[in-house]
Amino acid sequence: MSAAHRLGYCTNIHPGESLAEVIAAIDGPVARVANKLGGRVDLGLRLGGAAARELRDADARARLREALARASARVFTLNGFPYGQFHGTVVKEAVYRPDWSEPARVEYTRDLVDALLAIADREVARPSISTVPGAFAARARTEGATSAIATNLAEVAADLWRRCEAGEREVVLALEPEPCCMLETIEETIAFFAAHVFAGTGLATFMQRTGTSAAQAEAALRTHVGVCLDACHAAVEFEDPRGCVDTLVAAGIAIAKVQVSAGLELVPTPESLTRVRAFADEVYLHQVVAETASGLARYLDLDHALEHAREAKRWRVHFHVPVFATDLGVLASTQPFLVELLQHVRRTNASAQFEVETYTWDVLPAEHRAMPLEDAIVRELAWTAAQLR
Repeated sequence: MSAAHRLGYCTNIHPGESLAEVIAAIDGPVARVANKLGGRVDLGLRLGGAAARELRDADARARLREALARASARVFTLNGFPYGQFHGTVVKEAVYRPDWSEPARVEYTRDLVDALLAIADREVARPSISTVPGAFAARARTEGATSAIATNLAEVAADLWRRCEAGEREVVLALEPEPCCMLETIEETIAFFAAHVFAGTGLATFMQRTGTSAAQAEAALRTHVGVCLDACHAAVEFEDPRGCVDTLVAAGIAIAKVQVSAGLELVPTPESLTRVRAFADEVYLHQVVAETASGLARYLDLDHALEHAREAKRWRVHFHVPVFATDLGVLASTQPFLVELLQHVRRTNASAQFEVETYTWDVLPAEHRAMPLEDAIVRELAWTAAQLR
């Protein structure tokens, strides 16, 4: 990998909502990972709403910078997807709230921008912030939601443009398509950007807030609003690993970062369906897409799919498993999809940021998390680096 490319891991694998908890994670597991890697680690830092508010204070930002320095950790991206509690409680659909139709998401993202520009490694020219894909699908269908989402995205993009015009770095806001959300497939994502971000309400709002022409506004929006391509999500949707990259690039949508992740795959048999029940936890949403003779069938959660099991060629499940894992018994992972995606992104230089994101460590069945957490993180990073060579 060139110096312009970054590979790190996302700290949403560690509990931490307040700034004190974030710093404790940096001083603890992050520092241990850095030590195992030879003294330095790159991070996708997860900052929830509470920590982001605390970082409005200059002294708080200084404490965070000091912790990162102690751990020899460099931040190149933020995970700004989950706003609230993300470990040890029921998350499910609540992970998308506040969504982009709500002012609280705008306020939170502005806090993240301030924090990112204060702590990001100076060598990173275009640090990124990943965020929810508009809204959960049911909320996105409510009256006025699409317009509100486009308006709020343009408001934040206008902030980013102003800061860039004032001499600060380009920050990219990266929407992360996910099953059962407003932006679920790559096709839906491209259509939304074309109609509502680079044109329509988003373009009009940006022009109004900045006084730019239509051409200038569109160029700025394309600079500051892009996509976080989560490999597990794309695989679960049965996307083509090369095609999803190429179509985003052809549409002029920046792939701000790739989230390196793998999901579950199985041919539904009595044995495999019994085994996959062990992955049905009460914390996270595990959407399922089933490949059938008549097309794709979608289920909101793993328990829903199990309740309505029917004949299918394959299931893919949104449950992040270690990316290096090749032996899951009667189950498989979407690792082959991930390998092809990573190699194609690297070959085409479609993105410069790669963030390993196996946040489900605490809810994995015990046999799949036998090794110490820090060793698993190091192994995931080494496996990913090998695919990117």
